[in-house]
Amino acid sequence: MPADLAVIGLGHLGLPLAQAAAAGGIATIGYDPVRAPDLAGGRLPGDGTEGTLTAADVRRMLSGGFRPTTDPAELGRVRTAVICAPTPPAADRSLDLGQVAEATRALAGRLRPHTTVILESPAYPGTTEEFLRPLLEEGSGLRAGRDFHLAYSPARLDPGNRTHGYAGTPKVIGGLTPACTESAAAFYGRLTDKVVRARGPREAETVHLLETNYRHVNMALVNEMAVLCHDLGIDLWDVIRCAETKPFGFQAFRPGPGVGGHGVPLDVPGPSRGARPLRIVELAQQVNDRMPGYVIQRAATLLNEHGKSARGARVLLLGVTYKPDVADQEAAPAQEIAVRLMELGAAVSYHDPYVAHWSVLGHPVPRADTLYEAAADADLTILLQHHRTYDLQGLAVKAQLLLDTRGATPAGAAHRL
Repeated sequence: MPADLAVIGLGHLGLPLAQAAAAGGIATIGYDPVRAPDLAGGRLPGDGTEGTLTAADVRRMLSGGFRPTTDPAELGRVRTAVICAPTPPAADRSLDLGQVAEATRALAGRLRPHTTVILESPAYPGTTEEFLRPLLEEGSGLRAGRDFHLAYSPARLDPGNRTHGYAGTPKVIGGLTPACTESAAAFYGRLTDKVVRARGPREAETVHLLETNYRHVNMALVNEMAVLCHDLGIDLWDVIRCAETKPFGFQAFRPGPGVGGHGVPLDVPGPSRGARPLRIVELAQQVNDRMPGYVIQRAATLLNEHGKSARGARVLLLGVTYKPDVADQEAAPAQEIAVRLMELGAAVSYHDPYVAHWSVLGHPVPRADTLYEAAADADLTILLQHHRTYDLQGLAVKAQLLLDTRGATPAGAAHRL
């Protein structure tokens, strides 16, 4: 059965797009050789890529006509194809475009004239024209901009955000030609309230570069401020509270135990592209990478001040996801913090209402069933993620020692980062 849309890659980018399209009455297929079988059965893949979607959400999508598939032949029967394959960081922290290449080749062999192809995967400036376009043209025998439309649109998702949903978040579009831009804009106009046209795909790709790095650089600034203010005996959280009253020129960011999520900091590839690396991004990453170690330093100091050693200490970690009120653990600092605690000889346990099972270095970590009893029993409780279900006032009373890395507890109720 022909469909209006094919979403290629059903992870944290593709599933929300498919959900929005299905809810909007757009006949949608989802191509993913790995995840499609589970989704077709109304189940979540279980690999943490679904963001905030639940199994009930998936079943509603299916009842609305969404069809997950592992058959690439289905890709030759759509008007629009959006590539949402993941681009995880490689060992050198560059983006790994391998899964994008696989998705593109699967599409290219079935690509029909007049199809609109859009890349949403995180990518470097130039990826759409220099990487995607040759694969599509060689595999299909068609020419981008003449026989089919080609565009880039940076994904703008904030899992768990109840204010800015898919429809309320403006969509940036950059096409290879003006006609490509308009074709992509016409598609997204069915899903979002506002479409913003970039000059071309490079500009649209660089929007993603700027938005992602903006987050990391500003988080690095407040993370450095956290260390400085602790050394000087200054309450950084009060500083931020006061600073954010300024109605212009300031946006509040808050420190934490590390930076997680799918939006990895991006530096433009260097000499091969003739571009100077963004030195501030590299420095920001170094700062943010140090935060898990700083949490361990603070934890060991707290234990020592209370006559305890990290070796043999019972440490409870609260919240092991990368952001509050979602199950996604992508790049969450909890993993590194747990490893470092174990290396010091601590007995680590955890609690997270969104994570039923958690492993570190291939070994399961004990999960606390009764939160208050576990906090009372632990020598040190570390709040890594502030889920809404946590009663921090109550926890502060029950816990022997509470280190709050999110500044979420009332002033004076816990030791704050």
